[in-house]
Amino acid sequence: MKLLIKNMVCDRCIKVVGQLLDDTDISYKNIKLGEVETMYVPSETQLSAFKKLLFENGFEILDDKRSALVESLKNTIIQLIQKNSEELFTHKLSSILEDATGYDYHFLSTLFSSVEGVTIERYTILLRIEKVKELLTYDEMNLSDIAFAMGYSSVAHLSAQFKKMTGFTPTEFKKIGGQRKPLDNII
Repeated sequence: MKLLIKNMVCDRCIKVVGQLLDDTDISYKNIKLGEVETMYVPSETQLSAFKKLLFENGFEILDDKRSALVESLKNTIIQLIQKNSEELFTHKLSSILEDATGYDYHFLSTLFSSVEGVTIERYTILLRIEKVKELLTYDEMNLSDIAFAMGYSSVAHLSAQFKKMTGFTPTEFKKIGGQRKPLDNII
């Protein structure tokens, strides 16, 4: 059985969901962002207990196909950005999402906007900015390296987009010790 789970945005989320499955004695084949494949159909008691534990940990099972597709889109974009995937910077996002889902990008874009209240493009920018904040916080790369790693055409482009989205330049953000947002609360 395949369960689609909302708010699984990182490897740590996968570990937590795995532990919750173990706690409810639900055997599983595979866990990935936003999705669990169980070995069998869980009993109503197991499923109810699992749903309760998921909710207590900030997750939920998606029963609605539209919401599940949007969550799948979000997870695909998060994976590309968190792993600094060169694919995101060398291919059109629309093509990547069409390939990942099998749906036309216009349909995906309309669905995403209606469910989330923002466009896919804006969501992607917000995620990129959060990743830039993370890299600035680590203080392991200079701004030029961050711009290159995140696929920006220049430091000026990164700085302009960062300021537009946060109200601060990257340097100001670093000086004031700015805060990052959890990825499941970006929008």
